[in-house]
Amino acid sequence: MNSIEAALKERIKELTCLYEVSSILVNADETNHEETYSSIAQSIKIGFQYPEDTEVVIEQGTFSVKTGSIKTDKKLSSAIQLFKKQAGSICVYLNKTELDFLPEEQPLIDNIALKIGDYLERLAIKQNELLLRQQMEHADRLTIIGELTAGIAHELNTPLANILGFAELLRDNLSDHDPAVSDVDKIIKNAMFSREVVKKLMFFAHAIPQEKREVNIIPVVRDALDLLDAAFKKEQVRYDFYAEQDPIKLKVDAVQLTQIIINLVINAIYFSPKKGLVGIKITQQDEDVVFEISDEGPGLSPEALEKVFQPFFTTKPTGEGSGLGLSVVHGIVTSHNGSITAQNRPDQGALFTVRLPKDEYAIK
Repeated sequence: MNSIEAALKERIKELTCLYEVSSILVNADETNHEETYSSIAQSIKIGFQYPEDTEVVIEQGTFSVKTGSIKTDKKLSSAIQLFKKQAGSICVYLNKTELDFLPEEQPLIDNIALKIGDYLERLAIKQNELLLRQQMEHADRLTIIGELTAGIAHELNTPLANILGFAELLRDNLSDHDPAVSDVDKIIKNAMFSREVVKKLMFFAHAIPQEKREVNIIPVVRDALDLLDAAFKKEQVRYDFYAEQDPIKLKVDAVQLTQIIINLVINAIYFSPKKGLVGIKITQQDEDVVFEISDEGPGLSPEALEKVFQPFFTTKPTGEGSGLGLSVVHGIVTSHNGSITAQNRPDQGALFTVRLPKDEYAIK
């Protein structure tokens, strides 16, 4: 075979390689990058002049594939870029040092790296569009739920007040030994529970107007913790309160800030083991005041991490939680232009972080 035929054969191999890589990326399984990169690596190996002595390594993100064992440092490499930032690389090795790469082989892997980068950018854009659409749908659902719950809360308020009032009057007229006392007590207990659910519904639906004013938040938080002192003792849970300084001034609705602290701390108490420790920490970071509430419980499942702030989602048994506490907190924080996140701690338990901007007009 003369040199022209040999060169032509190599160009055909390179074009075939490019075509195969394009086909692999067009038909790629978006959930299985490893399989995609393995197929591309094999195509590159075959497309080079000495396939039996060539090994290919592709690295991208957490994935790394290679076609075989590498016995030399002699290589060609090309960076895979994602939105103009390096996101991986293609390296091709020649295991026989007496052999040389063809001049055309560097542009070949450059083209392939470019194709992989384009593919990754298309995936990223698609995922961002999907996330944005989900967020918009979620916002629409929350708006509808807010309108419905506001109406439900107003409709339930009056009959619940009547049930509770008449039940308490009836209880006052019964002797402690009357057999009906336990039933009336159940009515009062369940009516009070229902009243709290309605109150949370009204907070969630923003049916209770805000009254923002500049306050020192440290006494507000201390008062909220004092209200929960009995709950801590009953569940045999300890707490540690740390404030970076006192005072820390913030323009907030003090009642709603109390609601945030109480809901998050009650949640932490519920999931804490006996003699467990609930941490309440307040610091200032840049333009935010940061509240961190942690516990030593079992932590959050992947499903709970995803849905923890959705209304009516709860991991508590039926009758022990309305699924509104954390969605109310989320609504209050958002109305203060803040943010709230939930995550699992590295050692044990969950951590809720609330950021409220010192500038009330800041947008998170």
